Amino acid sequence: MTETTPATPPPPPPPPLRQRRTEEEATPPEDFATPTPRTGGGTWSGLRPLLLRLHFYAGVLIGPFLLVAAVTGLLYTATPQIESVVHHHELKVTPHGEPKPLAVQVESAREAVPGGQLVSVTTGEGDSDTTRVTFDVKGLPEGYTQTAFVDPYDAEVRGTLRTFGEWLPVRSWFDSLHRTLHLGEFGRNYSEIAASWLWVEVLGGLALWLGAPRGRERLRKLFVPRRGPNGRKRTLSWHGAVGLWLSVGFLALSATGLTWSAHAGMNIGKIQDSLGGATPSVSSALGHGAQGSGAAGADPGRPSATQVDLDEAVRIARSEGLRGKLVVTPPADTGSAYTIDENTRHWPEQQDSIAIDPATGKVTDKVVFDDYPVLAKLTRWGIDAHMGLLFGLANQIVLAVIAVALIGMLFWGYRMWWLRRPTRGDRTRFGRPPARGAWRRVPGRVMAPLVVVTALLAYYLPLFGLPLACFLLADLALAQVRRRQRARTRTETRAETSKEMAR
Repeated sequence: MTETTPATPPPPPPPPLRQRRTEEEATPPEDFATPTPRTGGGTWSGLRPLLLRLHFYAGVLIGPFLLVAAVTGLLYTATPQIESVVHHHELKVTPHGEPKPLAVQVESAREAVPGGQLVSVTTGEGDSDTTRVTFDVKGLPEGYTQTAFVDPYDAEVRGTLRTFGEWLPVRSWFDSLHRTLHLGEFGRNYSEIAASWLWVEVLGGLALWLGAPRGRERLRKLFVPRRGPNGRKRTLSWHGAVGLWLSVGFLALSATGLTWSAHAGMNIGKIQDSLGGATPSVSSALGHGAQGSGAAGADPGRPSATQVDLDEAVRIARSEGLRGKLVVTPPADTGSAYTIDENTRHWPEQQDSIAIDPATGKVTDKVVFDDYPVLAKLTRWGIDAHMGLLFGLANQIVLAVIAVALIGMLFWGYRMWWLRRPTRGDRTRFGRPPARGAWRRVPGRVMAPLVVVTALLAYYLPLFGLPLACFLLADLALAQVRRRQRARTRTETRAETSKEMAR
């Protein structure tokens, strides 16, 4: 009797094409950016999908604000060099002879800016620097003044420029572009949104990157981008490793940018003041009222026999230890003193200030930078580092590297989103977001304090809170639309099934 081998059953038929597409689109790519279920539960396994969803949506929607801030900030880093070339004639002279008295220089500046009200006189930091004489002129935008640049050796006016604080036109233009996009107060909202969300993206990305499973060579994979085919895993590797290397720089830019933002900056200032970290300022008020300045209405730019003139005020300031570039503000009225401020904003900072009675030459008040509260010092250093002033060219290079890296991070992030898109079918579709419902996985003991902290941050950082509320409302609306679509599809399917059964 011949033994027969049972026939191998034929393989099951492949699913329909549309079903295959659906399965492929629903299968996430295998990498550690995609939330994967973990056995055992735990705080991190519940929190990670929520962080991933927030990181994704914030990156997609806040990314354009961050990109504009990074590009305009990159341009701003080069302004000192551009300024020194464009305004070289106004800024520099060749030393020749002895400098003229400041009062003579101010008189020459008055002729160049007729009708201007004297605001301040700034001495040059070096022998080849011009003297800046700044006037308030009617018709200029708020915050702007007209500055005459005077050769200190012959009192010749080298030119006049419209200035914003101490910034010349080149730097003030790029500064306004970075801060407001030349849109005024309304434009400040864009930069505040970028600063309010940059730290959220950085901290969330760090948590996701450091908490991702890696296996062998963990440290190397953390710090060194992946080699190999230019796919999604390699893009993610560059995004994570570069973000880890420069995370401190990103966080510093976010924090310092918030300190002088419109809404958050005011709240941060209140908190700093309540903690005793307010920046001190010298008082120009004289205790003896109108008798302190000699004749009523006297102009320190035109000294009389009973007054301390500008040169004497500077000499007194030098004897009190003030060095470098000095900004001399004349008395505002007969009850006010001269105020003289150091304005050396590179390391080490020189920001001492004194007030001088214009009648007697007595120092009536003095504030020394070394005595500033720690928070005030940190604020000053942080702002100057943010503007590339604290460490000169090295500071500018670091800022440029951070700006370029942020642009690269945004490019890699959008590229990963693009690579997540479904590739089958005729329709053009975006990449898939992380799965919804992530907040349900967060343990209550974590969710409760998380909600409280988020609410506090939203209160003090309103341009963090408002976009977050918009994200949540939009997400809920989209979820409702999808539920209705699925319900309609199920209804139509049941109706078609009923018809088929009736036949």
